[in-house]
Amino acid sequence: MSLSDQAALSSNTGIEARFRVDYPDFSLDVDLHLPGRGVSVLYGHSGSGKTTCLRCIAGLAPVTQGYLRVNGEVWLDTEAGVAVPTHRRSLGYVFQEASLFSHLTVQRNLTFGLKRIPAVQRRVDLRQATELLGITHLLSRMPAGLSGGERQRVGIARALLTSPSLLLMDEPMASLDMARKQEILPYLERLYDELDIPVIYVSHAPQEVVRLADYLVLLSEGRALASGDIAQMLTRLDLPLARADDASVVVEGAVTMFDADYQLMAVQLPGSSACLRVVHPSLPLGSTVRLAVKARDVSITLVHPEQSSIVNVIPVRVQDMAPADHPDHILVRLDADGTPLLARITRYSRDQLGLASGTHAWAQIKAVSVLV
Repeated sequence: MSLSDQAALSSNTGIEARFRVDYPDFSLDVDLHLPGRGVSVLYGHSGSGKTTCLRCIAGLAPVTQGYLRVNGEVWLDTEAGVAVPTHRRSLGYVFQEASLFSHLTVQRNLTFGLKRIPAVQRRVDLRQATELLGITHLLSRMPAGLSGGERQRVGIARALLTSPSLLLMDEPMASLDMARKQEILPYLERLYDELDIPVIYVSHAPQEVVRLADYLVLLSEGRALASGDIAQMLTRLDLPLARADDASVVVEGAVTMFDADYQLMAVQLPGSSACLRVVHPSLPLGSTVRLAVKARDVSITLVHPEQSSIVNVIPVRVQDMAPADHPDHILVRLDADGTPLLARITRYSRDQLGLASGTHAWAQIKAVSVLV
């Protein structure tokens, strides 16, 4: 492939979205460049513009000035007079409430919209959608007999059956309690892993961001404050996610070993000889897993500890530091051969250790969670 062909291919992938929307008491003014695959999360507090942005992408909100291109296809260009209507945009939309037809069975709810999708254009069939979302056994049920989590899984399957080029999800778990959220998250992860459909996911829940996002956009008062790869965004000390009490980082690595006796799995960090060990059932060697490490579970020592109950001790270098949300604590951004980590320690500990940018140390990681 020539360089010009590569450039043309690059320019036709991804999602380019520029919107200017004016309301009496709010304006949205964003310029987003999102990946053409994986999960991009629009994150921010209520009123930040997340849902308005999603509605602009769907064509459900009037745009004063705007441009939208999805993997090479222009859906909106106000200067050129292009505005593809919602029903002609190849997208699926999952709302906070599933809004199923109460008089139809689950199966008839799922097949209701299929009649407008020609058979040759269907990328996802009924069997695939129901198996992915774990709802095959619900097909004969009526919506009134479903739990909140089951209703939302049916709503997601219905959106998938439109065989979209882009899946939009507007806080699909906002109305669910914690138990139902934990029920639905594994299905979402499986969905994103197995279907090559880019997803734009709206959320204000940090735990959803850590678990699902590949790319993150931080919105505030109708503006995009920052955007980027999830691992880098979570460790940016100038952003509020890193300063929260439950701040976490996301680490991806390859499974290199499994100790069946202790049910201990070793995951090698990318570009490093360091491994993180975590108690977890066996996964295939070489498979990629996503791990979460909370900043409050990371401590720092200048000397490698001996005979410690903490099994994960890896060499790091201090990159920078910033105040945490509590005046007695600070956040330390660490680099483990290219893998960013966060440690939340007291100011006293920083001073006793004499930490500064460039200090070589050891990170002691008390807990690691497997996300995927």
